[in-house]
Amino acid sequence: MHINSDRLWDSLMKMARIGATDKGGVSRLALTDLDKESRDLFVSWCREAHCTVRVDRLGNIFARREGTDPSRPAVLTGSHLDTQPTGGRFDGVYGVLAALEVIRTLNDHLRSTHAAIEAVVWTNEEGSRFAPAMVASGAFAGVFDVEYAMARADLDGKTLGEELTRIGYGGDEPVGRRKIAAFFELHIEQGPILEAERKSIGVVTGAQGQRWYEVNLWGQEAHAGPTPMTRRHDALLGASRVVHEVNRIGLAHPPWACATVGLLNVHPNSRNTIPGRAFFTVDFRHPDEDVLAQMDRQLRRCVEQVSAELGLNTQLRQIWHSPAVAFDPACIASVRRAASRLGVSHMNILSGAGHDACYLNRVAPTGMIFIPCENGISHNEVENASREDVAAGAQVLLDVVLQHATQTVK
Repeated sequence: MHINSDRLWDSLMKMARIGATDKGGVSRLALTDLDKESRDLFVSWCREAHCTVRVDRLGNIFARREGTDPSRPAVLTGSHLDTQPTGGRFDGVYGVLAALEVIRTLNDHLRSTHAAIEAVVWTNEEGSRFAPAMVASGAFAGVFDVEYAMARADLDGKTLGEELTRIGYGGDEPVGRRKIAAFFELHIEQGPILEAERKSIGVVTGAQGQRWYEVNLWGQEAHAGPTPMTRRHDALLGASRVVHEVNRIGLAHPPWACATVGLLNVHPNSRNTIPGRAFFTVDFRHPDEDVLAQMDRQLRRCVEQVSAELGLNTQLRQIWHSPAVAFDPACIASVRRAASRLGVSHMNILSGAGHDACYLNRVAPTGMIFIPCENGISHNEVENASREDVAAGAQVLLDVVLQHATQTVK
């Protein structure tokens, strides 16, 4: 059985029109009207494929192709449809539409499975509108309360729960409580390793731990002309020193550490007023929890020193901690076995990014499959993947899903 690679590519390109940008990317933030449009299209395709579609309270979508044994837990596969503000055509959506292609291919060949197969869309994976990331899959896995997830607000004060209701995707299914045989997520790598090693498939063994922070620095607004340099309490100057230290912390823990300030707001944001407030975010990543803890201590020490030197008031909050993940050995073996059986070049790889699979791993045997992306670029409008690699990843996914949906119950 072979997936229909032309159909998969065509579905990806049709979905990419929703929120398309002038530079060839996609801007489709979680629970916006564009996200609703993408969800509606996915649901319509699933119903055409004779799936039963259910939506839970956090907007997670489950499109089910029934198996011959309803008593068996389902095999789930999928990812997300929301994007970064300047995102690409493959991040997340590839895993969703490849899951649908698995179902379509089984339908084409009239192939039944013992266990049901469900194509899944997780809400707000990116976290670019509602922080933290992966909040809906996290709630599904019991990491977050549903009420906490519902109350997450964007920069305009609109909550995730309110926006779910507004776009019509606040379902009535309970969050979690589903029996799952296994979960697999197919994704572009979002890094340069597979391309550099000339491998078509990454057998993902785990994911780095992450810590997200929000930092506020308060100084004193004052006139840029009459206020002497020695009498200033410049919040932006303080922020710039912390940003520099964040970068130094990342460089101090090679080769795996990543340290990023991705969002910075300055008040009052006037060219001739000394900034009185700076707000920014910090993203730390490392596969070793002890190193992450060390990076945390270094950040806190820096913020204390800067505030003392410049006379600033500070607030540093860790808003999210996703520990390092090791995926299920049997699921890892299934991916490796599929790639070998299909004659596709492959290698073990560690994910530098967070994925919904990291939370699903807490409640079900979980594995991930990576394909290369051009120049390792993602979260960018130029993000790209070859048709050949897109097809190869989906073919491996089909093989893996069949392994788990048809295997004999032990």
